[in-house]
Parts: sequence; structure tokens; C-alpha cells
Amino acid sequence: MPDMPVLVPVTYRPLTIGTGILAAAARDPDKIALVDGARRYTYAALVDRMARLADAVHARFGLAHGDHVAIVGPNSSEYLEVLAGLSEAGLACATLSHRLNATELGDICTDACAKVLFAHESCRAQVEQARLPQVQHIVWFGPAYEALIAEAKPVWPSRAGEWDVFCIPYTSGTTGRPKGVLLSHRSRALAFAAMASEYDCFGPDDSFLAIAPLAHGAGAAFALAPLFFGGTCELLPKFDPAVVVSKLGSGGFTGVFLVPTQFHAMFELDPAFLQAHRRTGLKSMISNASALPQAMKEKIVALWGEGILNETYGCTEVGLSTNLRPADQLRKQQCVGKPFAFTFVRLLDDDGNEVPRGEVGELFTISPYLFNGYWQDGRRVVPPTRDGWFSAGDMARQDDEGHIYIVDRKKDMIVSGGINIYPRQIEEVLYRHPAVGEVAVVGVPDEKWGERLKAYVVPRAGTQPSADELIAHCTAELSAYKVPREYELIDALPRNANGKILKRLLSAAAARGEPWAPAGVVAS
Repeated sequence: MPDMPVLVPVTYRPLTIGTGILAAAARDPDKIALVDGARRYTYAALVDRMARLADAVHARFGLAHGDHVAIVGPNSSEYLEVLAGLSEAGLACATLSHRLNATELGDICTDACAKVLFAHESCRAQVEQARLPQVQHIVWFGPAYEALIAEAKPVWPSRAGEWDVFCIPYTSGTTGRPKGVLLSHRSRALAFAAMASEYDCFGPDDSFLAIAPLAHGAGAAFALAPLFFGGTCELLPKFDPAVVVSKLGSGGFTGVFLVPTQFHAMFELDPAFLQAHRRTGLKSMISNASALPQAMKEKIVALWGEGILNETYGCTEVGLSTNLRPADQLRKQQCVGKPFAFTFVRLLDDDGNEVPRGEVGELFTISPYLFNGYWQDGRRVVPPTRDGWFSAGDMARQDDEGHIYIVDRKKDMIVSGGINIYPRQIEEVLYRHPAVGEVAVVGVPDEKWGERLKAYVVPRAGTQPSADELIAHCTAELSAYKVPREYELIDALPRNANGKILKRLLSAAAARGEPWAPAGVVAS
């Protein structure tokens, strides 16, 4: 039989981010949707502003379906309005970190083909110094932005399709030049549904504390998900450990998303302060972005109690792949749990064959949450996959119960004397030393062994661990070939804007025989 045409039923409605928020507004228009400092927006006010913004960019700037815009700034209500409102008008928004310098900002705006740039006043210096040959208009948050909204019509757009690109976060550049990740409405909306099922903190009666930068995929997802389901989202412009602990201790939040470095900062606070704010209303405390050390998991559970900590594995391209639920946090050591709803995982060897349970292979994922591809040099680039299965380059194993254990990044694996060594195992051991605050183990070129191990250690306040005591600590738990013999005490590990450790910078310094850079270095 010839192929029959696919008929779209009259009942079809595209699955978009904006329509989820609009439905929440229709259900409860006077409910507080968004809190940004002293500003509080009801759902009615939020969708009115989103509609006006969409009308303004079409009527005033002449943007059409499929055009790109960009946004730069710290977390703010305006950031979410641009993301949700303009995407509903068929426009894709490149999300830029406010930590970018002028050159990086200009390069990404140019690569993204952004015709309009929305910018926070705190980024004026970078924006004014950047080369922006394709940007036709710059809209500053503040009086100019408010005037744009006030003069527009509150006409709700209906131009977006569910496969249209919702936003374009750029990769952090840890493996080279940043690439735009094309995320569709459909992928995010379905991911939100899975998040709501998994974490139980995104319903109409929930309130979520959003801290992670909205410029990154996870930051935007965890801020928009409560709005999609009719909850309340409170934005923080930056992370302050004492402020976060105090807010959680107020009992007003049912969900929060944090990264490991933020947990580390919170546990550097006065123990008495932590104890005074330990009682919360949290249903879920979610960790992602990098591995949460087992020693830190134990501290979190000891302070805030069992039943709320989730460790999630994923990346911008795939969304969320697995989650280790609260009940398994202490039972499953150094584990990231089982696959999310609608998600399949495979562990493959270099020849594409599945490895047996218990053996290490490269982790590949397929799900409805996968991205549409990359955007680079003004065009869509099809990503490298194995028959549609995508890998972020992580090595993992799976136990008999189906739980996944991330062994390490494939690119971080060290080969010494012909033996594969995964630094994460060594780092987990070092984290258990009482004087070790943070640690990163890298390979250093070696004529005899190919590579040898070196550990960069951020000591806890008031401590100064020696190489001998760290070697003795590792020797008690690791085979001799896994024990680093070189240690460098540093003030801070280099991280990108999303909190991920940039081991390539440490490796480069070690290869040159140079000490690491001063504290506070942040690379894009």
C-alpha cells in the first residue's frame, strides 16, 4: 500500500512552554507565579507581559518565526519572560552567561545570528565593548524594556510548534569551542512532566527556589517547571550560601536545585547556623551538573534528613537521564540511579557492543528529551550519534538491579603503565580525608609510565594536609598504582560558569610544570 498522509486531528494542540504557563494562568490567574526580590508577579500579570513582549518584537522589530534573539544577564524575572514569551512567538533565544567577556559575548551573538539582544544593566560594559554585527537592536532591562512592554498589545501569540526551538543554551566549552544546543518545546515540556513525576515538587501547591543560572539548560528547566504546572518560583540573582540555608530553613519551599560546589560552600558555614536552619518543608533537594561525592551525600542526609535528596545525571543535550532517589542515597554508593521515565540507556564498548553488567562502557541515551542538534556557524549541525543514541562522553557501569554508576568522563581517564585509571574513584577517597574540601585528580605526561597522577587539593579552612598523610590515606583504600604521589594545595579549583571543574586547565599547568593560577579563576 502507498504511504498514507499523516492527518493532524482537529483536537491537536502543540506542546509548548508558553501554553503550559497560559493554562496555569487560566486556572488560577491571581496566584503568585514569580518572585524576584521585592517584585511579585501573578500568573495573570506574567502572561500579560509575555504576550506584550512577543507582540513588540514582531510589530516593532519585524522579527519573524524562526528568527533568533539573545539574552545576557543574571537571574531575573525579565530573563524568564523573554525565554517563555518569545519562544511562544516562534523565536529561539540564545541564553548567555553574564560572566562572559566582551569577545565571548560577541562571538556567541554572531554565531547564534541574534537579531535582538536583551541585556541586564550589569552587563553594559561587556555589551558595549562587544562586536555585534548582526544585532539590530539592544533592549536594556529597566525603563526601555518596560516601555516596550507597555506600548505593545497583550495579544497572545500562536506561532510556535512543539518541534520549534525553545532556547539555545551554549555548551561551556570544556571540550573546545562552545556550541549552541537546540532545545525544542516538546523536549522540555516532556522533561518537565518526568521531573514532576520523579521529584514531586512542581505541582500547583509547590514553591521552588531557583538559584542556578538561567543561561544554562538545567537552570532554565528548574525555574520554568514550577510555572509550567502552576506552582511558584522564587529567583535568586546569585548564590549566597547563608541566604540559601536561611530561605530553606524558613519552610516556605518544597523544592530546590543545587550543584555540588554550592553544597560545599553551605557546609563551610558555622555548624550552629546550619543546625538552626535544618528544618525545612522540602520534598526534593536535587543535585546535578557534576558528581556529588559520597561523603557530601552523607552530610546532606545527616543535616536535612532522609527522603529528600536526589542526585540526577544528565547534560544539556539529553536533559535528564537518570536519578538516584532518596531511599537509595546511602544504600547505593557513588551511584546516579536508574533511567528517567521514557529513557533508555546502553553501555557500549569502542566497537559499539553492549558490555556485560558490572563492566565499564560508554553511556548512550535515547529519550524524548534529546535536543534537535547543535547550532554553529549560522546553521544547524546534526550531532554525532549511534543510530540516534547520544553520548556525553561518560563511562559507566550498571549493577544487577539496573542502577547506573558514572565511573568518570571518558576524556578524563588516565592511562598509566598501560592501565586505565578513573580519577573519580581516587577523588571519592580523598574527599573522605578530614582536611580535604575539594579535589581534582589529573594525568601528567611521564616518560616511563605515559601518565602519572597528580591531585589538586583545596584544603578545609585552617588545615594544611601534607603529601605524606594524603598518600597514607589513599594507600589504605586504593591499589598502589591508583595512589597519587604529587599534591598541590590551591585556593580554588577552576570552574566554568555552571560550576563544572575545568580539569583541562589543571592538566595543562601540570604538563608545563607550573603551579595552578590564583584563587577565583573562572573560565567560560
